[in-house]
Formats: sequence, structure tokens, C-alpha cells
Amino acid sequence: MRSFALRAAIVFLFAFSSVNFAQQEAAPPSHRLLTPEALISLQRLSDLEFAPDGSRIAFVVSEPPKAEQRPAHLWLFEISSGSFRQLTYSEKSESSPKWSPDGKSLAFLSNRDANQQIYLLSMNGGESAPLTKGKRNISRFAWSHDGKQIAFLAPDAKTEAEEKKEKDKDDARVVDKDDKHARLWLISVADKSERAVTPANFAVSDLAWFPDGKSLAIIATDHPESDRDTERIFLVSTSGVEEIGGNVAPAAMKQLLAPRGPFGELAVAPSGRTISFVGSREDGPAPHDLWLLPVSMLAAKNLTSAGLDRTIFGYRWNKDGSLILLAADGFTRKLVRYNSMGAREDIATPGTMPSSFAVADNGAIAFVGESSIEPQEVWITSTGQQPKKSSSFNNSFGAFNTIKPEIYKYKSFDGLEIEAALLKPSGYDGKSRLPLIALIHGGPTGAWESSIESWGQLLVARGYAVFYPNIRGSIGYGEKFLESNRADWGGGDFKDVTAGIDDLAAKGIADPNRLGIGGWSYGGYMSEWAITQTSRFKAAVSGAGMANLVSEYGTEQHPSYDEWFWSVPYERPEGFLNSSPFVHVRNAKTPTLILQGDADIVDPLGQSQELYRGLKRYGVSTELVIYPREPHGFHEEKHLVDRLNRILAWYDKYMK
Repeated sequence: MRSFALRAAIVFLFAFSSVNFAQQEAAPPSHRLLTPEALISLQRLSDLEFAPDGSRIAFVVSEPPKAEQRPAHLWLFEISSGSFRQLTYSEKSESSPKWSPDGKSLAFLSNRDANQQIYLLSMNGGESAPLTKGKRNISRFAWSHDGKQIAFLAPDAKTEAEEKKEKDKDDARVVDKDDKHARLWLISVADKSERAVTPANFAVSDLAWFPDGKSLAIIATDHPESDRDTERIFLVSTSGVEEIGGNVAPAAMKQLLAPRGPFGELAVAPSGRTISFVGSREDGPAPHDLWLLPVSMLAAKNLTSAGLDRTIFGYRWNKDGSLILLAADGFTRKLVRYNSMGAREDIATPGTMPSSFAVADNGAIAFVGESSIEPQEVWITSTGQQPKKSSSFNNSFGAFNTIKPEIYKYKSFDGLEIEAALLKPSGYDGKSRLPLIALIHGGPTGAWESSIESWGQLLVARGYAVFYPNIRGSIGYGEKFLESNRADWGGGDFKDVTAGIDDLAAKGIADPNRLGIGGWSYGGYMSEWAITQTSRFKAAVSGAGMANLVSEYGTEQHPSYDEWFWSVPYERPEGFLNSSPFVHVRNAKTPTLILQGDADIVDPLGQSQELYRGLKRYGVSTELVIYPREPHGFHEEKHLVDRLNRILAWYDKYMK
């Protein structure tokens, strides 16, 4: 169900507060009621990259959605002057800015052509120009350390014969056999000549140069058709490569390691002696720890399992051999420094949660910071200094009323401590009971974090209390907690939800006669499970959920994730079936809104259709809303607004 290219942490919040629920202050009267339009208009910041001399930062700003797309463009931050300026203005999008080693140009990806290509922009002025061409999409790239070459990942371009077949609608395709996978390519920056380095039967997903420019480390598999985790780490030579009929001499690739389970985020230390990656503790379910692989050794060392034991989102090497990591930590994320000897130090970012970050040679760190009530901005800090907010891209959002959640902990049915957050309406008197909606995050290896969460902020603005539990299986609490719902979806995790609701009812906050539940992806699954197990909920919203875990396994992208939890349904169908909501749908009574994109390959359309058909059969009030062209995460402007308005209307209809 889950794609590892995208972290499933559904985010939202920061500051810790007491277990006792304090009365929340009313918002200033000048603040306006929050709307769906205001929320989707927030600009998103990412891909921060320091120039080699540390004086400037290139980054990406994703603009509010327009019609069917959300344009993204490159910006530049001049640190000494504190000024920001936009670098690209195409009608499409740009991403992944990477400075040339001499700092004179910036390479980036753009889909301004029909396909995503590498473009170069001179920092001395002028327009950007394409470096690559061809009818294929480039997914990743990296400069060589001397700046003379760029390595990139892309499949073979379509042949004229293939294009003619497509044009003539003679385009039947054999699954797996006819697929074209990303290969490693090298292109000369001077003359734009390029050549493939890896064989066509390999799929390459990540790359990193060694300092000598003569070789790269890559993550690749020669079994891309497999539904299991078959990727390995290879050393690839860039010299003496001979390609004959699409095949590369075997000596060009040397396997270094075959990690168990999913892994990624490949890098090479500045010394060239160590390869690093984020990998699984044992064999899954998701990448968790930072591993170090000495090139001359046959085994990797887990750097973070014992002392940190938190999911690693990303990391950067420093020239002195130290590392800066971004790690999950309960309802927030934190930056952590490991020196070259392995000693750890946490980097304080008070009042804000870091996400995308970059590190300069002089020790400065730039990061995208946000909180549960403050949208993303660029922050910068130097050694021994407090972080400082430097940008104001989302200042206009301050005109709207938002509620800061309270963080607290409660005991679940078996005594396990669960951390949760609660939103209460502005001006709540602390005495009356409130209609309560439990929102469940995606994953299950995800978490609620410190960023503005749209559903909850809209609901609390309209009088609801909103409950966000980080139930067992969430990231940010260590590997043992993350693995604690293995083969137990709908078991202990659902009891964590109900125990939290009971706790709020016992405290006099939640009205037990006005309860709702909702979520997206795994949160949608938990909502579907809830309505088949109890009638206590008056309304439910399931977005891109899973009704039938057997058919989900057979149709989803990356089924190896579900296999870690359940094995395979061909051999052990019992677990899949017993935890599938459709098996128990005859018990459902709760009015349920089902939301689904018809292009979703993570949790496919059929899952929502199965739930809808079952609820109809047993006379449950339900609506299935299908959004054309939308994948697992929506991106079209009108769909984003429509979805939020439908959610609000559904809860209002059945809970007020």
C-alpha cells in the first residue's frame, strides 16, 4: 500500500503541553474564518541547496494549484542581503536544483518540454537551456566533482517504431516484459554527448558520485519485475565502459551489499571511503536507520539504531566527515549532528519543525521550518546561534484563525503509552462536551507531526474537537513501537483509538453521542474498520482506504510492504481476510463518505468500490466520490477544494 519514494508521514505539530487540558484563548476578532481556499493556497518550500561558497541558497517554491497542476519554480536566497528572487518562470515546473562545483551554474529538472529534462542556468545571466533531450523522463541526476559530467537516471527513449504503434493505437503491452526501466547515463556538459552505463535489464533508483569522478555507487536491481525487495548497492566504473547491443561489460558493475528490506537515500562520504544509506533495521517495513558501509568491507554498520532509534528522513555529509540528520521525534522532527567519531549532538530548532535542509561548508544550516499554526518558511542557523526565520512566502496566512493543538499522553488498553494531540474550538469554556472527530494518519508507518493539518483546522473552526493519536505502528517512537502492529491491523491500533476517545469522554471533553472518524490511506482503512466494528460513530470519512486486503495486495503498487505485515495471501490468506473491513461490512451502520482518485495506484479505486457496494447492500447511508486523474495525493485545484467542502458537509450533516 505504501510507496517508499514518498514518506508517508502525514504531518502536523510541535509544542508540548501538559496532560491537563487548559482553556484555549479566543482568536483576535480581526482573524478570519479559515477556508479550504486559504489552505490550498499555501506555498510549499523544498529542495534547499547551498552554493559551494555558502553565500546563496537555491530552493523550490510550489505555488498554489492552478487548474490541473501545481507549478513549482526555482528561487534564490542571497544570505548577506537577506533578499529573495525568483529564477524560473516557465508555465510548467522546475525541481531538484544542484549547483555546479564551481558555483557558476545551476542544473535542475523541468517538464517544460513534453518530458522532464535537465536544464542549465548560468548565474551570470541569460535564459536556462536544456542539457538533455529525448522522449523520456529523467528522475535523478548528480554533478561529477570536477563539473565536467552529469550522471542521471532515465529509461531508453521510445523508438520510432514504438511511437508509430502508439499513434496507430496498435499499443498492446506485455506487463513487465515491455516495461522500460531507469538506467544510469553519463552526459558531457561541454558537448552534450551521452552514453548508457548500466544494462537495459537493470532498474536503477539512486546514484552518488565518488570524489575521484571515476566511479559511482548506485541502487539497482536486475529483477525489476519482482514484487519483492531485490535492490542492491553496486559500484559502477565510468571508464572503459563498452556497450554492445544495450549490454554493458560485467566488469563495469560490482555488487557491494544486498541490504534486507527497503532502503534508499544513497550518498558517498567526502573521503570516498564510506557509502551511506537509510535502511531497515532488519527487513522492513520501512527504511528507519542510517547505515554506513566502508567500501573495503562486506558489511554495513548501523549508526543510529542504539543511540537515536528514530526514523531518518534525510541526511547530509560535511567535509570533515561529520553528518547532519533529520529524524522523526514524536510529534516533531529534529536535526541531529554526528561527528566523525560517531558522537551525537541534537541541534535545537525551538518553535519550529525542520523538514528539507541543506548544510554549508562553513557549518551553516538552512532548513524549511513550520509548525501546527505557522506555514513553511526558510530558516537559517549557524554554529552557536539560534535559528532565524528569513522568508515570508506565506505571511498572508496570518490573517486566518488557526488553533494550536495540545500534546498529551494516555494509556491504551494494555498499558502502552500513546501520544496524541487535541484541537479544541476557540473560546471553549472547558465545561461543555464537544462533538469529537478522530483523525487517523496514513502509513501505517506514518505519524501526525507539526504542520498545518487541513481537515482538523477546518473542523475545529466550526466547533468540533479533533483528536490525533499516534497509535502503535507510528514512526517517531522507535523501531519496536513501529513494528508493534505487525499482522494486527485493526487490532491493537484500533484499540488505541477507542481508548483515546474513551479517555476524552471520561475527562468530560468528548460527547460520546457525537463521535466521528476519518482519515486517508491507512487512515481511510482505519475508518472503514471502525464502522464495521462499532456503531458508536455517527459519521465517517474514508479517503483512498482499503476494504479488502487480499485484492489490495493483488492490485497495489509495492506489495512487498504489505507482505512484511501479513506474508502473502496465496499462502496465508487468514490474516488478510480477518483484518479486511469488507468481511465485516454487514455490521456497518455509520453514514460513510468515500473519497477516491481514479488514478491511484497506491490504494486503487477498486478498494473504495468494494466498500461502497457493501454499504449499499446493507442500506447504510453512503456516497462514493471519484476524482478523475487524481493519484494517491490530489493536486488539482477544484478537486482539492471540493474534497474539503464535502468532508465538512458530511460531518455537519450527521453530527450537528
